[in-house]
Amino acid sequence: MTDDIGWGLIGASTIAREWMIPAFRAQLDSDVVAVMSSDASRGRAYADQNKIAKSYHSVDELLADPSVRAVYISTTNELHRDQVIAAAAAGKHVLCEKPLALTLEDARRMVDACAEAGVVMGTNHHLRNAATHRKIRELVQTRRIGTPVAARVFHAVFLPEHLQTWRIDNPAAGGGVILDITVHDADTLRFDLADEPEEVVSLTQRAALAKAGLEDGVMAIIRFQSGLIAQLHDGFTLGHAGTGLEVHGTEGSIIARDVMTQQPMGSVLLRTAAGEEQIAVEHENLYERAVRLFNAAVRGDGTPAATGEDGIRSLALALSVAQAARTGQRSTVVRG
Repeated sequence: MTDDIGWGLIGASTIAREWMIPAFRAQLDSDVVAVMSSDASRGRAYADQNKIAKSYHSVDELLADPSVRAVYISTTNELHRDQVIAAAAAGKHVLCEKPLALTLEDARRMVDACAEAGVVMGTNHHLRNAATHRKIRELVQTRRIGTPVAARVFHAVFLPEHLQTWRIDNPAAGGGVILDITVHDADTLRFDLADEPEEVVSLTQRAALAKAGLEDGVMAIIRFQSGLIAQLHDGFTLGHAGTGLEVHGTEGSIIARDVMTQQPMGSVLLRTAAGEEQIAVEHENLYERAVRLFNAAVRGDGTPAATGEDGIRSLALALSVAQAARTGQRSTVVRG
């Protein structure tokens, strides 16, 4: 085995094709060497289209390949648990899509399995890799707005037709806007604020797309350990709302626009008694940064941008949002 990191894809997914394969290949020390799909013909076609040498029909076959040193898991959410645990048992490093699992117990089992096997585990929460969010975190930590007291996230978008499928009609696969989008807000707020959530109230809706009892819109209010309260609005049905994040403090406000996105874009404005200051941001590809940090962690240098523990904590908040909406009561965020 060379020192290069051979990646195996568990799941012939859209996100892998559009974002992750280019990110793996942008590194000098890694490439995609294999893909697994439960649909053998789809897997072969996907491998051909993306110039991947090997296609497998089962997870076990891919994990038995010695050229696969790390796996990227982007199957539907209910499959993550068993696939991560199997990868850990095979000694493969793991980068898993969010949410890690459908329950905190399963997510904890996954993280513990990787720790016991001595392999690196990361959660693919891409937004914390954005230069905009790293700048927001810096402004908060250097107290440019004094003490943060409130935050707002607007992440209501239109879910493209080719991505709707199980996200709007399959509860067993972990569909719905909360496990698809709110879990990203959870990680982003935790990262930007360097704070942890404690309790939640929320309401969900079915506006146009969701079926089978799933939700396609949610609003929630979250209280953090520091006392800060945050408001979020997520949706699958709004094509013109735009995205953004605001943090308001005792001495100023951070106004970020077009920042809840996969694209390396968006602006950060600092507003204080001195006036408004457009903050310089050096954008970079979010997924390339995530893979770069993961590969470094595999070599013993640092940690993934979002660890398995981050995946657990962000899932905990998302599940609390769902519980609060379901019960109509405040939900305490369990840390897992």
